[in-house]
Amino acid sequence: MIRLKHYRYFLGMGVDLRHLRYIIAVAEERNITRAAERLDMQPPPLSRQIKAIERELDVQLFRRKPRGVELTDAGRAFVDNAHAVLAQVDYTFETTRRTARGEQGRICVGYSSTAAFHPLVPRVIREFRGAFPLVTVTLVESYPTDLIERIGDEKIDVAFIRRLEPNTEGIEINSLLEEQMVIALPTGHALAQGDDHVALSLKDLAGESFVLFGDTKGTLSMQSNAFVAACHVAGFSPRIGQIVPHISARLNLIAASLGVAVVAGSLQHIKMEGVAFRRLKGATQLRAPLSVASRRGDPSSVARQFLKLAKRTARVFHENDREAS
Repeated sequence: MIRLKHYRYFLGMGVDLRHLRYIIAVAEERNITRAAERLDMQPPPLSRQIKAIERELDVQLFRRKPRGVELTDAGRAFVDNAHAVLAQVDYTFETTRRTARGEQGRICVGYSSTAAFHPLVPRVIREFRGAFPLVTVTLVESYPTDLIERIGDEKIDVAFIRRLEPNTEGIEINSLLEEQMVIALPTGHALAQGDDHVALSLKDLAGESFVLFGDTKGTLSMQSNAFVAACHVAGFSPRIGQIVPHISARLNLIAASLGVAVVAGSLQHIKMEGVAFRRLKGATQLRAPLSVASRRGDPSSVARQFLKLAKRTARVFHENDREAS
């Protein structure tokens, strides 16, 4: 990295970047005429510029020879530092351009615990890091409401969440896809026996105790409230056994035969011992949305690049999933 003294050495003496290129061209060509051709100028003006720089610095940069010029020791010191200055200037310009294009910088990506298990989330992050290796990516896990608050406070840039309600003020929520819900049961449960392709309805679960998702204060999440409403439509009020803030705790309780739950289909990828999954039929209103939240009108080029890639990857994922089914 170039030190500040290099700039002071040249620019403080009234020498600008154009002059640096003049000296370098003459040093490399060892000839005023050839250097002038390279610089697309006439030899006399170039020769006058070189002499003016030497007067400004009060040093001799070149020894004049019958067929050209050669650098003095002072000239070599000048050229070495001039190369360093121009390299730093080029680096600064290119870094600025990459940052403006969103190809360099940093981004903080949040995700809720249930969203993290959908394969789209790690795929987006992996593809973004591959496409933009100069962007530093930081990951944060938290509750959806906390993630939304952190986006508003500019502590994180974007977040993958499960969200049902409309956009919050100042926050833009883009739906990426929706997935079907499945039923998570203890492996020893009567409904978990037999063909694992058999689908169950909510009414089949009317007598069960449910493990629902909520915060540490016991407040149900929006998805859990939607589930309770779906049970009412199916003709019964669900018996709530436990309310837990983390999906891992939810599945652990199910594995311990302390209840059942309706969860996003992507959680089947966990393959947790003691937990079986069965398809859910009916209850078409129960879907697991996966969205990406961001600040509305965020000027960050990196955030815009991330959102663009997330939407594009989600479209490809959805198309491939539809073809597979």
